[in-house]
Amino acid sequence: METPVIKGLVLAGGKSTRMGEDKGQIDYHGLPQVDYLLKEFEKVKIEALVSCRPDQYPGYNCITDKFEGLGPFGAIASAFQSDPNAAWLVVACDLPLVNTSVFEELISKRNLHKIATAFHNLETNFPDPLITLWEPKAYMRLMEFLTLGYSCPRKVLINSDIEEVQPENPAILKNVNTPEEREEFELKV
Repeated sequence: METPVIKGLVLAGGKSTRMGEDKGQIDYHGLPQVDYLLKEFEKVKIEALVSCRPDQYPGYNCITDKFEGLGPFGAIASAFQSDPNAAWLVVACDLPLVNTSVFEELISKRNLHKIATAFHNLETNFPDPLITLWEPKAYMRLMEFLTLGYSCPRKVLINSDIEEVQPENPAILKNVNTPEEREEFELKV
């Protein structure tokens, strides 16, 4: 069996209503978060694209949602529609602690026989869909859930055969969605 190539997908298409500004443009590391994550993918030699709205990131290599209004689920399904033979390493732009070592950790635990390899989130006690490596066979599973009326990637992970791993540093799964969370995060770093 040939190992599917991994492509990266930076989830940046949300409206950032709670934050009040585009979360992908927030500077945690000396450049906008979307650019930072794209550079981190480059370091591990993974071609990465940005999932965004059509007018959001001109000049970037983007995938716009073909499944509108479904949030991260629509972004993941759209990525598979653009390349169904790739495995997609998906990361949300509101996870400021994700870096090359996090990608390497997830890839090192990759299980090709499962539909996905995901970190276990201790706060939710569920697999975290916002930093997950989805194998090509996940596309059909996502479509099965969609036909049943479900568009939550976490539900797909919970109800599917996945490889769930404990992150070496659980803090990497902390997402920043509000100005208060951003201020709290910046005080800790």
